[in-house]
Amino acid sequence: MKALFIDRDGTILREPADEQIDSFEKFHFLPGVISALRFLRLHTDYRFVMVSNQDGLGTASYPEEDFWPTHNLMLEILEGEGVTFDDILIDRSFPKENLPTRKPGTAMLTAYTDGSCDLAHSFVIGDRPSDAQLAKNLGCKALVLHPCSSSFPSDSPSFSSALASDVFPAGDVTFVPSWEKITEIIFAGPRTASVRRTTKETDIAITLNLDGTGRSSISTGLGFFDHMLEQIAKHGSIDLDIQVKGDLHVDEHHTIEDTALALGEALLKALGDKRGIERYGAAQETPAEHVAGSCNVGASYTLPMDDCLCSVALDFGGRPWLVWDADFKRERVGEMPTEMFLHFFKSLSDSARMNLNIKAEGQNEHHKIEGIFKALARAIRMAVRRDIHHMQLPSSKGVL
Repeated sequence: MKALFIDRDGTILREPADEQIDSFEKFHFLPGVISALRFLRLHTDYRFVMVSNQDGLGTASYPEEDFWPTHNLMLEILEGEGVTFDDILIDRSFPKENLPTRKPGTAMLTAYTDGSCDLAHSFVIGDRPSDAQLAKNLGCKALVLHPCSSSFPSDSPSFSSALASDVFPAGDVTFVPSWEKITEIIFAGPRTASVRRTTKETDIAITLNLDGTGRSSISTGLGFFDHMLEQIAKHGSIDLDIQVKGDLHVDEHHTIEDTALALGEALLKALGDKRGIERYGAAQETPAEHVAGSCNVGASYTLPMDDCLCSVALDFGGRPWLVWDADFKRERVGEMPTEMFLHFFKSLSDSARMNLNIKAEGQNEHHKIEGIFKALARAIRMAVRRDIHHMQLPSSKGVL
């Protein structure tokens, strides 16, 4: 048995400022939640378990008659769409009581902690640190819903401090912008990978989540290289942790090359069997004077980057190949030798087993290489996009 432990307020229903849905005026479903739950009910075998804290329910501060009308209406609407819950668990205590039944405590969930539930492959779905902590306490993965997750959790001190102190191990918490993304991850599986590459020259640890929100923690010892790798995370909506110890006392070569090899391996690993992905991606960065009157055509993006014009096209087709049309006149940008730019992308292409076609024009060398990295990120973002309604291999060969 596997389970989805689903929070109610802020996850199924929109949570009002006073945190009590005690009238029909405050009753609103979150966007996409009904169709998402219906899809998961129809296409998966997870048990649906609602787990909710309702502060002081049954007391003068939250009378029963204020709670049940909207709660029962919610259940009635969901049931009409084919969504039912196998279990509904509500804790009525106040936070100050600190009862073990209250999330993130697990005392309400003993039926699922007795060994009968496959907790390692179950999920807690919620919108608060307490939901993520419940997942940790149960041994589940957490999917934390936040509509502005591109900046989250940096705008949430409670999440930021928890993540910074390693309360939540890397990969155990995924911040998601919508119920659509929740459905994709649960139905088709998370796309995460961890790679450790250790040689006499470098020691590299990479953790990657293709379905992330652009969060990154990168340290290679080369400031400009860190800045470029951050572009892959930010513009590719990939959560990326890269920690590198390299022989920089020799030079930068091994650090840059081995990071590319490890990053490519992580991409390949996270893609899995590649079913449902777009496979192809293309992105283009254009100077501002080219943007007026332009529009997106086919699989291309157009974005301004001052004086430069950079384009990247890729294919996660299983065959490595690099076409490189970029020339740099400076010997270095920051601490990074410009001769290593080609070498980085060649190593990345080889390790990720992808075709990679790169072209760059412009005068400013910093803008040029940054444009390439941003365009690569956009191309990856397009290529890894997954359609859960068409989980087919994107190849007539039957294999990628």
